Amino acid sequence: MRSPAAAAGASSGADFPDALPSPTSPATTPSHPSPGRHYYLAVDRTQFKMRTLLELLGVVADRRGGLPIAICVSSRDELDAVCAAVANLPFVSMSPLQYSDQAEAERASILEKFRQETIQWNQTSKATDISESSKPDSMGTKLSIIVATDACLPLSAMAEAPLMARVLINYELPTKKEAYLRRMSICLAADGIVINMVVGGEVAILKALEENSGLLIAEMPIHVSEIL
Repeated sequence: MRSPAAAAGASSGADFPDALPSPTSPATTPSHPSPGRHYYLAVDRTQFKMRTLLELLGVVADRRGGLPIAICVSSRDELDAVCAAVANLPFVSMSPLQYSDQAEAERASILEKFRQETIQWNQTSKATDISESSKPDSMGTKLSIIVATDACLPLSAMAEAPLMARVLINYELPTKKEAYLRRMSICLAADGIVINMVVGGEVAILKALEENSGLLIAEMPIHVSEIL
């Protein structure tokens, strides 16, 4: 399996085109009904993972500026690392749900800000009435990104509204079906897209999640614009 970082070699994120190298062949849209569409992005080695994420965000920003994205991680250390790296991107507006002990007022403000940005993007997207033949490269605004651990996600038991992001990126793949489905139900809009970043050793986990959840997790297509 190849990673975009490995394929890009010494090139910078700015040189990264609207094509992510695919291990074998382009993915297809799931043929059976399931919430959202699910893809995996294979990464050769853990050290390539962050760069691959940043390059992926760069491609998405070029194609669909303003897109609301939720990035989920499993640990505080990874949350800190992702936030530090993503915060430096000029095409991103980021809201980190840092820790489960975050002040309630700050947490509520972050959640509401992201939801409002999601509503605004949906309204703008509908008003633009984009057709397949005339889709613009970008809507001209920054990506709206929220980064969270599982412990920080909105709680349905507390009547907290879901995030309704257009894209959910599982930067760290959950090991249990329940965690995967919870991320999906809380973070993702009904017609949204899930992108699972998978390092070589996690292929077995991905297959188990697919089998246990009844979802089809396809290989991400070479051209990202095909799924946006």
